[in-house]
Amino acid sequence: MGRPTSDLATVDFERGPLSAPHGFSPRAGGVSRPPWDELNLGAAVGDDAAAVSENRRRVAAAYGVAVERVVRLDQVHGATVHRAGPGVAGREGDALIGDDPAWLLAVSAADCLPLLLLDARRGAVAAVHAGWRGVAAGVAAATVAALGRHYRSDPADLLAWLGPAIQGACYQVGPEVVAAVRADPSVPAEAAWPDAGAPGRWRLDVPASVRGQLVAAGVPAAAIAASDTCTHCAAERCFSHRRDRGRTGRHWAVVRAPG
Repeated sequence: MGRPTSDLATVDFERGPLSAPHGFSPRAGGVSRPPWDELNLGAAVGDDAAAVSENRRRVAAAYGVAVERVVRLDQVHGATVHRAGPGVAGREGDALIGDDPAWLLAVSAADCLPLLLLDARRGAVAAVHAGWRGVAAGVAAATVAALGRHYRSDPADLLAWLGPAIQGACYQVGPEVVAAVRADPSVPAEAAWPDAGAPGRWRLDVPASVRGQLVAAGVPAAAIAASDTCTHCAAERCFSHRRDRGRTGRHWAVVRAPG
């Protein structure tokens, strides 16, 4: 299974400014062997199942819950939002919302953008998985709307953290991707630009795209913070599906409602 269990204090999560337990799991601090070294949390990427189980236990324990209390979805790059609770784990969707601190909401990523939201007034949180398809589907706005429906969250009260993801300078895409993303008028024009070194190709800034969608949904621009970590560049700290040609691990971005 790899190296013996180490102290949980070695798991150094990257965190944003939300006043609720939250974070983005690092690459270090787990027991998986290369190429999934070390804290791989993905169970469907070829890693040893016992190693993944131990890694997941460490992350759950770091946030004060049993691993059975971690809620994750079968992510499909869409805009479906689910409320965290019994029976939700494994359903298709890309966003979770909740207000019960008994549950740790988690989304998986290895280049796609993890978005965490907090409504401190209502005690509600959200965890969102947003790749370019999620941007095109409007998953950020759908999550803001779902928080309003279920918890009466006012978008003006929301705080957002855009976690580590592949940044625009490293994310080359085709014109069809740019067209799909730009179909949403809330995506800023400057979030995509022609790749000067590859005619016909483009660079896409997914975090900037999601930021624009959040602002259009009513979240104050000043309430949106973003990590400057590029998963593609930070090989020692991050898994990257694109950099590692698919043979790599997965991170979790997690959030728990304030107790």
